[in-house]
Amino acid sequence: MRRAEQAVQDFLLPALPLARVAWLRRVVYPFVLLDVLWIVTDPIPHGDVPPSLYRGLLVRSLLHLPVPSHYSVRVLLVVIVVSAVVAATGRLPRLAGYVCAVGMLDWVSNAFAYSKVDHDHFALVVALFVLPTVGPARAADVDVRSTRAGWALRMTQVAAVAVYFLSANAKMRFGGWGWANGATLIWALTRRPHGIGPWVGSHPALTHGLQWVVLVAEFCSPVLLWLRGRALYAALLFWAGFHLSTYLLLQIHFLPLVVCLLAFLPLERLSRPARPRPAATARPREASAEPSSAR
Repeated sequence: MRRAEQAVQDFLLPALPLARVAWLRRVVYPFVLLDVLWIVTDPIPHGDVPPSLYRGLLVRSLLHLPVPSHYSVRVLLVVIVVSAVVAATGRLPRLAGYVCAVGMLDWVSNAFAYSKVDHDHFALVVALFVLPTVGPARAADVDVRSTRAGWALRMTQVAAVAVYFLSANAKMRFGGWGWANGATLIWALTRRPHGIGPWVGSHPALTHGLQWVVLVAEFCSPVLLWLRGRALYAALLFWAGFHLSTYLLLQIHFLPLVVCLLAFLPLERLSRPARPRPAATARPREASAEPSSAR
């Protein structure tokens, strides 16, 4: 029993370098600025549409978040931007981090309260809530290990993996195993033609093969939590290639999820200076063949 408890503790609370959290914050919080200013901008116009169009998500009902209004969404944008900037500098990591997390939860749930819900933001919102729990963390803390850092990073990893696994589960709920042999990808490539997308969509055997690859990979995604070394890097490279291909073929990106995949990488190595190359050994000069002139 103790071994089982210790195994669970080691999995959920690994002692990881604080520097990894510091580097992840340097990516996550600037990405929040990119997200609210250029990617998910729907909440601003949502503040000016009739309230009858609002269909609050369950999380908004549980937290009693108000219906967006003209002024509330603009104030919220300022709060998110300021808190993200402060958190990115490493100052007030808990206060600024939690303000940014709550603000982003309101912002994202607002964006999805009028139409479909995009699943790529789930891991990002989870990361924003767990990163402040670590407290102060510097990029120089390479050799300082903390279970708080380990827990925050592990929860970010679990959230990222959950996006893939639950996506496969949703395919089974609504399409069954026949989904992989269906025309979902062909329909998407036809609806959003780009690059070689139409050519790929004209080959049903190829699209079916790609759908099977995606489905199997999504079901196997929890393995990411146990992979190490080159195997982990290869798996992450596969998912990076998958997201790149969806962007090139369909102009659909999963940047919030890709950012959270950085939690799997040893980012603390960025803090270690490159080792200087050993100085080349000077070759002894050859003695002159000419006799020295006498004085």
